[in-house]
Amino acid sequence: MDAQLLKLSSAFPFTARTPKHPLVFPSFLNLETRNQSRNHTTATGKKGAAFSEAYEAERLRLDAAARESMAQKSEIEADDPKAWKWVIRKGVWDLMEARNIAQFPRPVHHRIPNFVGAHIAANKLSELEVFKEANCVKVNPDTPQKQVRFLTLNGGKKLLTPQPRLRTGFFSVLEYSMLSPSTIKEACTSVGVAKYGKPIGLDEKIKVDLIVIGSVAVDPKTGARLGKGEGFAELEYGMLRYMGAIDDSTPIVTSVHDEQLVDDIPIEKLLVHDVPVDIICTPTQVIFTNTSIPKPQGIYWDKLSPEKLGQIRILRELKSKIERETGQKLPCGPSEKLPPTAQRRR
Repeated sequence: MDAQLLKLSSAFPFTARTPKHPLVFPSFLNLETRNQSRNHTTATGKKGAAFSEAYEAERLRLDAAARESMAQKSEIEADDPKAWKWVIRKGVWDLMEARNIAQFPRPVHHRIPNFVGAHIAANKLSELEVFKEANCVKVNPDTPQKQVRFLTLNGGKKLLTPQPRLRTGFFSVLEYSMLSPSTIKEACTSVGVAKYGKPIGLDEKIKVDLIVIGSVAVDPKTGARLGKGEGFAELEYGMLRYMGAIDDSTPIVTSVHDEQLVDDIPIEKLLVHDVPVDIICTPTQVIFTNTSIPKPQGIYWDKLSPEKLGQIRILRELKSKIERETGQKLPCGPSEKLPPTAQRRR
């Protein structure tokens, strides 16, 4: 089905919306109270800095361990059913680096690539009616969607975001009322999410009105999407379906560079858990895909390898919970060699 293209104006300056619940420092505090508050802030700041350093050190340690275990890329054999996806991904990553439209962190290979104009695409996304009407927005934790996370919080909305690779937890919820003007930007980072966010569990009763997802490549005519190949976006979507937080009608939006738009994703080769997108925002246009690709209905355990299950504690807990409740053992997918993680150039 042909996509309906909505051409919008090109780059426009970002104007922050006035939050629904602006934070005002009480003017009635006396001098002694203000001094106490200032001293408390100093102490809290030191603790916060120590937390940030410790969290970042642990994150980098885990990244290094992941790189060490998966850095050796194996050549993809011609009969590998996933080979075609990697050809498309590599083509996009190579093109973005060659044309210098990639931004930090670089190289962009094996990650959701940050790109020139990501903030403009985010601003266009924030002008969508589905964004304006949403009360709770789930946004991926990658760098190109950082501005989307900021606009969500600054607009007084509830932000739901996963821990990177789901390895340190599950989802965290943040709201503007939980933050101060000096911490809202930090709250849009992985460190800030861990620092200021409220962790939730699988039993949390929450309704997500909009999903923002990162992409490596996306087809504007069909809504077919490729991520970086680790499958976390699909797992996050499946768990939200299990929680009853989303359904088929929940819009899925991605923000990408125009050079990430492709026309060679064969929809007949997509897997049942692949997540399509309804809307694409680039720095120059907004595209409504009118996708006909079915959305996943949950987690497909028979597609989930032991290696992937071993990576993610929350998935193991969910699997055990379902097996206890049903009295039946869930299936397990075939073994796989996990893809290499990104390497960051300083």
